[in-house]
Amino acid sequence: MKKHTQIVLLKDGDAAVAVAPAYQGRVMTSTFDAKSGPSFGWINRPVIERGLLSDEDEKGKLEEHIYIFGGEERFWLGPEGGQYALFFKPGSKFEFSQWVTPSAIDTEAFELARQSKSSAKFKHSTKLINYSGKEFNVGIERTVKLLGKEDASELLGVQLTDGLRMVAYETDNRITNTGTDAWEPRSGLLSIWILGMYNPSPETTVVIPFKAGDEKALGPIVNDSYFGKVPEEYLKVEKERLFFRGDGTRRGKIGITPQRSKGIAGSYDAEGQVLNIVTYNVQEAPDGFVNSMWELQEMPYAGDAINAYNDGSPEPGQPPLGPFYELETSSPAAALEPGETMKHIQRTFHFEGSEAELNLIAKRLLGVSLETINAAF
Repeated sequence: MKKHTQIVLLKDGDAAVAVAPAYQGRVMTSTFDAKSGPSFGWINRPVIERGLLSDEDEKGKLEEHIYIFGGEERFWLGPEGGQYALFFKPGSKFEFSQWVTPSAIDTEAFELARQSKSSAKFKHSTKLINYSGKEFNVGIERTVKLLGKEDASELLGVQLTDGLRMVAYETDNRITNTGTDAWEPRSGLLSIWILGMYNPSPETTVVIPFKAGDEKALGPIVNDSYFGKVPEEYLKVEKERLFFRGDGTRRGKIGITPQRSKGIAGSYDAEGQVLNIVTYNVQEAPDGFVNSMWELQEMPYAGDAINAYNDGSPEPGQPPLGPFYELETSSPAAALEPGETMKHIQRTFHFEGSEAELNLIAKRLLGVSLETINAAF
């Protein structure tokens, strides 16, 4: 990657995280062994090698909508769809052909403001206009920090054995209203949206535990209608957990309401014996969570706190965007006065070890054994 863009390499012993300022300070990949370990982030090498295309260049179809550089954890803003959408221009249709990623979270570089051996801070400022014509002046700050094994053990509340190999990091993401007008629900609100792109495999299964209870109080158990209903061979829902394929063969997305979220999601790659855990800072949400469904919405602030995405063809006859799969978390809707800031922290943990060691972590954090995960599909 260094042949094509600046890379900030954060290291703690053998663990390392590669961050790209030009790609919005995104974590491109991480590893527990910088010399010979696996790379956990999905990286789109052809797009990175091709680089950004100018207006005079003949753009490919995907570049008209998004530059899919890949990256294990990236900063985005919501909502994607709906009357307050950031990815659809006013008057456009909620169709893939008219879906466009805002340049601030696609092609604009973030400034590297501060760097140490194990952390890096980035800054950016931008102006956005939503589907309803509301203009937002936004200041962005993002700090990426490596976490050691003691930090991970304390944050997760689990004992991590010496035999486990791991890399972990957190990102502290903030948006500030830098304009002169308040951001109000009636004209649309923003949210911080953090997405992780991982390498798919036939033996990868996403696991999301959730709170059981009445749908009137907690909302639907799972929203599986983002890109058409997810078939049962890709989604299995049990009483307090769900399983979702991460094989990169069929496009589908699911979401968990903030009322049901336990603040955690994970995935297990049985072939590589790698357990991935994602957590976020659960916080009060007086204005709800933005809704990213591709439609005019009756409830624009009844969105999800956790999402998972499995890549595949976006339209008949079109190739997949990757393929990859994603684990995603979102902040509450940000109703900010001028100068006010919202913060969203996401933490990512990758563990490799024996099935016995990983099984203890899975049961403690996800409430399910590796045997049950492997048997889900």
